[in-house]
Amino acid sequence: MMPVDIADIVRIVELQTTWRGQHTINLIASENAQSPAVRDIQNSDFMARYAEGHPNTADEVKRYYQGTQYIDEIETMARTELLALARCRQADVRPISGNAANTALALGYLRAGDTIIVNSTAAGGHISHNTIGVFGRRIQVRGQSLNIGSKKRIPLHFFPLTEDMYHIDVPKSLELIDEVSPRLIVLGKSLILFPEPVRELAGLCQERGIPMLYDGAHVLGLILGGAFQDPLREGATWLTASSHKTFPGPQRGVILADLDEDGERKYWPAADRGVFPGSSSNHHLHTLPALCIAIREMQRHGVAYAAQIVRNAKALGQALDDAGVVVEARDFGYTESHQIAVNVSAFDTGVAVAQQLEANDIIVNYNMLPPDTDPRNPSGLRIGVQEMTRYGMREADMQRLAGLMADAIKGKTVKDAVHALRAEFLTLHYV
Repeated sequence: MMPVDIADIVRIVELQTTWRGQHTINLIASENAQSPAVRDIQNSDFMARYAEGHPNTADEVKRYYQGTQYIDEIETMARTELLALARCRQADVRPISGNAANTALALGYLRAGDTIIVNSTAAGGHISHNTIGVFGRRIQVRGQSLNIGSKKRIPLHFFPLTEDMYHIDVPKSLELIDEVSPRLIVLGKSLILFPEPVRELAGLCQERGIPMLYDGAHVLGLILGGAFQDPLREGATWLTASSHKTFPGPQRGVILADLDEDGERKYWPAADRGVFPGSSSNHHLHTLPALCIAIREMQRHGVAYAAQIVRNAKALGQALDDAGVVVEARDFGYTESHQIAVNVSAFDTGVAVAQQLEANDIIVNYNMLPPDTDPRNPSGLRIGVQEMTRYGMREADMQRLAGLMADAIKGKTVKDAVHALRAEFLTLHYV
């Protein structure tokens, strides 16, 4: 029998691997580079298998399939080692993405008619938190509009912001919580430069029995590396996250909590039933061993890696600003995370500038900045330094990169110089 011709598919994959893996400066805030160990172990028999439910134990059958003894070991290892790394009491490693983790909690805890408070997309909130995302649709009663300006709107409210638009206004938010008595509040953002006021809002929420979900998709690696805030210790009920952004693992998600016995009985079942059967059945078993490896890499290198990410982000923000490209939140040191927000409206639209940078093999994404309203025509760029940090770039290298970016934004061709810079950083660190 003649083998299937796959040469064209292989060629495309090889082109992608060479281009993004060796030639481009990768500054997408939601991506990262995985170690060879994380990449290689995903090609296994687990790719073909199913394992619904929880791992079996010596005393109880919990799976709905036979043949799971080895994935039971792997999944138990991943959960146990993540609990130790995160210093918490509950963890679910079955979500297949951060968005799936959010979906699990929306399905498990919310019902139609519930009131929630979230960050708007214009303020950096993730689309899953918002009207057209899973949270908005979950609370919608038939006949209610997803348009916040409608008289028949869903009961979804946005956190008030301070004048700089990058921080939640705590006094006004406390007033809003008191006024609308939400079923849930959601903190964390997709454009997240600074810590959220978890501790400041947690007291009132705990008095009123209102749980708090912190979406740490972007900042899990910074949290676990001790370079950002610690939401669970500050009062968040659940922490959802991706395992492939500042946490450099495979594309998966997690849900974490640090609940006492009463809290576990009250709040953890929503996560558990929201993951299965709520939002998934099988959970991409071949990527679980890779998650185990990434957890161990972070156990060893996470503190140093996270600290360097934040230093690099601050350095890139300062250098771009010095080069005449406006970086948001200057008065606050630009950022406390892996991201910076760049306003390119003086040059062109965010879309056009992102395309100009891509033409020079600098990869970013266009992004709304406060107070933009059109996600397809924003004024800004969202830039993340976590991947190039893992390739060994440090503060001085961020200054060199900023010069090339500023030149490209201003219309110069710098592709050859970009390739020369990238050629110095082809070996992964923190592995």
